[in-house]
Amino acid sequence: MLRIEHLTKKYGEKAAVDDLTLHIAPGEIYGFIGHNGAGKTTTLRSVSGIMQFDAGEVFIDGIDLKADPLECKRRMAYIPDNPDLYDYMSGMKYLNFIADVFRVDTAVRKERIAELAERFELQNDLGQPISAYSHGMKQKLALISAWLHEPRLILMDEPFVGLDPKASHLLKEMMRELCDRGGAIFFSTHVLEVAEKLCDKVAIIKEGKLIRSGTMEEVKGDDSLEEVFLELEAE
Repeated sequence: MLRIEHLTKKYGEKAAVDDLTLHIAPGEIYGFIGHNGAGKTTTLRSVSGIMQFDAGEVFIDGIDLKADPLECKRRMAYIPDNPDLYDYMSGMKYLNFIADVFRVDTAVRKERIAELAERFELQNDLGQPISAYSHGMKQKLALISAWLHEPRLILMDEPFVGLDPKASHLLKEMMRELCDRGGAIFFSTHVLEVAEKLCDKVAIIKEGKLIRSGTMEEVKGDDSLEEVFLELEAE
């Protein structure tokens, strides 16, 4: 579903992402962990097509991101760590705008918006301007907009920040449902307990380099993910 081959992104002489190769199969929830500044956000922004990268290749569902970026973007959704939404729009106008961008049929979008808004308990707030939303409500709206066109791949940067426990539990359910239908999730997180319980596989990045990846058992063995992460950081 996602194939990253030798991805490199530099800022001046510094490589924020250094020769990173990672493959994510359909059905996998893949966690991406590393300290602040390790290169997680740069990787996600490069893979989503928002940021140009200096070397390497990215394939979304078998399609070359550089050769056909529009088709790749149709098949994915990306949620940054601090989603910038259009504050002057109402929640409903924003979701209809996103549905227009992805050419979601009118009847289909109506059904999906109603279902997703109800799941996130946001249905009574969609008429309000986004400027009146709390951070958690904005995060929920961003999640609804990401799921709206039924993408095959969802990229998320720290998706659980700002969500209450009930919404976090719902997001975990939705991630698993999408993967059970043959999609894939690639997300960064600082919450190692969440990664340990939720992810099928995990990758650890340090100073732009991938230092360990694989199934949870392969990465952590008999230790906790936190112990392995702190040990690798120390090394």
